[in-house]
Amino acid sequence: MKIRQAKLTDAAGIAKVHVDSWRTTYNQMIPAAYLNRLSYKSREELWKGNLSTQSVYVAENDQGEIVGFSGGGKERTGNYPAYKGEIYAIYILKEYQQKGLGKLLLKPVVSELLNLSFDSLLVLVLEANPSRHFYEALGAKKIEEVKIKIENKVIVEGVYGWGNINDIARKFL
Repeated sequence: MKIRQAKLTDAAGIAKVHVDSWRTTYNQMIPAAYLNRLSYKSREELWKGNLSTQSVYVAENDQGEIVGFSGGGKERTGNYPAYKGEIYAIYILKEYQQKGLGKLLLKPVVSELLNLSFDSLLVLVLEANPSRHFYEALGAKKIEEVKIKIENKVIVEGVYGWGNINDIARKFL
């Protein structure tokens, strides 16, 4: 598995992982009507914009296909002043999950945030999503729960954080 910084030409591959992983991971958590409306084309446009403003990393399989991606940067909401950095996304195609790829994709995000002198980090994850255990295993502590609405369904997101980014960096850097 190869991990590298994404290029603008990767937008279509990232979009495919984004849509496919949402549909498999969230199919019982998010209303089907919403998931069915996700399109590769709209997500590709989203990622073309994101790739011009943020660092994103991709995982490629032996055939050079993008099978996962990650990204992070400055905490976006301003609601958590004690946390300077944020993991924006880690998405992996279902058939590549549970193989250590999450850590491989998290590593360059954490390294980049350390280089930017961020001393703390948070991530938002749906409470029903089993991947929250990944973050807990890496030492993240729940800060709070927030409710979001998708379609007419209220969904609980957990806000998890590391008060000291070095706590997570020591795990694998």
